[in-house]
Amino acid sequence: MKVLVGLGSCGIAAGGRKVLESINESVAKNGLDIIVEPTGCVGMCFHEPLVDIIDGDKKYTYGHVNAEIANKIVESHLVNGKPLTEYLIYTNDEPDVFVKNQLKVALENCGQINPENINDYLEVGGYKALEKVLTSMKQEEVIEEMKISGLRGRGGAGFPTWFKWDAALKSKGTEKYVVCNADEGDPGAFMDRSVLEGDPHKLIEGMIICGFAMGSNHGVIYCRAEYPLAIKRLNIAIEQATEKNYLGENILGTGFSFDLRIKMGAGAFVCGEETALIESLEGKRGMPRLKPPFPAQSGYWRKPTNINNVETFANVSWIISHGPEKFAAIGTEKSKGTKVFALSGKIKLGGLAEVPMGMTLREVIFGIGGGIKGDKKFKAVQLGGPSGGCLPESLLDTPVTYEDLSKTGAIVGSGGMVVMDETTCIVDVTKFFLEFTCNESCGKCTYCRVGTKRMLQILEKITEGNGTMEDLDELEALALSVKDASLCGLGQTAPNPVLTSLKYFRDEYIAHIVDKKCPAKKCTALLTYNIDTEKCTGCTLCARKCPVQAIDGTVKNPHVIIQDKCIKCGNCYTACKFGAVEII
Repeated sequence: MKVLVGLGSCGIAAGGRKVLESINESVAKNGLDIIVEPTGCVGMCFHEPLVDIIDGDKKYTYGHVNAEIANKIVESHLVNGKPLTEYLIYTNDEPDVFVKNQLKVALENCGQINPENINDYLEVGGYKALEKVLTSMKQEEVIEEMKISGLRGRGGAGFPTWFKWDAALKSKGTEKYVVCNADEGDPGAFMDRSVLEGDPHKLIEGMIICGFAMGSNHGVIYCRAEYPLAIKRLNIAIEQATEKNYLGENILGTGFSFDLRIKMGAGAFVCGEETALIESLEGKRGMPRLKPPFPAQSGYWRKPTNINNVETFANVSWIISHGPEKFAAIGTEKSKGTKVFALSGKIKLGGLAEVPMGMTLREVIFGIGGGIKGDKKFKAVQLGGPSGGCLPESLLDTPVTYEDLSKTGAIVGSGGMVVMDETTCIVDVTKFFLEFTCNESCGKCTYCRVGTKRMLQILEKITEGNGTMEDLDELEALALSVKDASLCGLGQTAPNPVLTSLKYFRDEYIAHIVDKKCPAKKCTALLTYNIDTEKCTGCTLCARKCPVQAIDGTVKNPHVIIQDKCIKCGNCYTACKFGAVEII
């Protein structure tokens, strides 16, 4: 029997470490011969802290566990053999709706093994794909399997993985590099972090296979320093893999050598662009290079370099082990395999979901994510982070593929999926994403540096109630210019939130400009707080909470808001227990 405690970042934040300590103490106290280990995130962040009890072929999953509940689980389930149904989420015989509609390839081991113990990875077939490649395959054969599989880069652009590997293989030079982009800077994205924290050996194995295929003996993982747990577990995994000769000199006696190191980045969003990442790796400021030459010809230290993100590498060993045809059979004709999405925002079941490409947005958001919090009305979903697009309810049946999402103006991106409900102001959200990309622009090219700033100024003007209809024309023209003329992917995709929100939610912009109203009641400058005198009981609570004494009235008599003094802080609205304060 084994007990696994979810200790990904989400599990730790929810109190998972105390749960692990409590279980260890209870197991020792009762003299039980049971293995208790940490594991990564299984994707059900909304149920953390999670505890799995594995008894032979049977698996029991408990959610929202704290130290006290952990003791009860040990006493009832482990000592007396009676599952504690009160806290039981699901069993593998009766899976939760969030789990049963997924298909896990990249995340197959996350939440299932101890990421700090290489033996757990080996028990589930880890490094078998590497052994197969090094002992029985040629470089061209490995690349051909990637080609047959149809694996495309999971970092955003969806470029064919085999093509990049082949280009690097054919580039002249004896010194080549494999680089993993683990920068993951999108707000609302945490797919790569889950792999790094929950299954680091899967990434390492994929990178070594890539190194063999393209003729490289050197690998670098570029990971943002804001991922301390991921970096810790990667370092442990690299040390363990080296000890067992899966890394280092003469791997498994095959004559192939591969070393791997970690480079911590400072969290610059632009370093998600591969040439800016290379500049940062070389100790320079992260700014994109002109292409061509592409990294496959001239990359890190001007040597042939292949860059893929974490999720892309995490698919490699599965493809080699199960066969490229099996991977290609998943998904659609042009978008094959699975894709991991980070579900966040106004969604009931926020977390990680890995689904076959081709599943619709509706199936992901309502089928797996459980729909909208508080059963409010769905309004939009932002796909691809700040570089993605904002799609309305009418497009919920769009298949999640590179081609179909591109047609809408959005992108698959790295996999962020931020869900919004009726209380969200689309103009305000667009301003938020523009503010992010504007701040993260490296400033190298004028269109990105100046254009994003000017677009942000227009959005600020609109949300403050000073916009004009001419501003919409200028905003759209600017967005198209920045998209066409920017040097790298940051600038080229930064206008996407603007263009898609103007396309699908223009009425909301017009309401801000013409009616001077924010339909979602979020833009402070366009709000007016008023007290319904028929509902007001004169309790004086609103007046006591007002920081500027803008509410007039006596006890047990209706109150009035003095509009000239009101700073629209919303304290009165929050404080009123009778629904008398309204926003108009």
